[in-house]
Amino acid sequence: MTVETENETFRVQYIAAEDISIAASLIYQAYHDDPLLQPMLNYSEANKAVYEKKLRALIREELSTFWQEKQPLIGLYKNDRLKAVACVFESSSQLQAQRYWHWRLKLMLSAGYLQTNQLIEKEQTIRNALAAQGNYYFLAFIAVDPHFHGEGLGRHLLRGLNDLVSGNPAASGMAVFVTQDKHTAFFASEGFVHLQQLTFNNVQGELLFKSAQQH
Repeated sequence: MTVETENETFRVQYIAAEDISIAASLIYQAYHDDPLLQPMLNYSEANKAVYEKKLRALIREELSTFWQEKQPLIGLYKNDRLKAVACVFESSSQLQAQRYWHWRLKLMLSAGYLQTNQLIEKEQTIRNALAAQGNYYFLAFIAVDPHFHGEGLGRHLLRGLNDLVSGNPAASGMAVFVTQDKHTAFFASEGFVHLQQLTFNNVQGELLFKSAQQH
């Protein structure tokens, strides 16, 4: 998908292998202060370095699994440079909450046993809440280069994902879980509606869904 603005042209496409490290960096910056990941990965000022190491490990293993399972890693490019990324998986894929044993082992060694199980429990709870939606896509991560915040790149990328849903006749829509009001408002402005409120580690969030008919 190509997005034409008054002054610039953006391309939304599957990211290239050589851009995986850039995607990891964008996601790391976007989720460094995430109110759900911080308590799960034991963030504190005293162990900030340990937290950041765990977060990098989590993102690295997640991206590796998405890539190996050929799940959509979608990027927004400007002048052939990756400026925003979205990680999506299809609910019918093999990318289940339990993942594969090697993924769990790697993550437990780097992020910790308790943290890994909390992340798996979170994903399973979300899957259970979405069971009635049939075969859907789930937006696991979305991140924009911080140098381009406020320029609408995230919106262009999200609209590019419409093609992913509309191009799959079996897809019922796309879901996302957000924990900040500003993000809820952003997704709502793009047609996502409230499905259910969920709480993890005393952090409340909104499970949102956009049906295929709206894409």
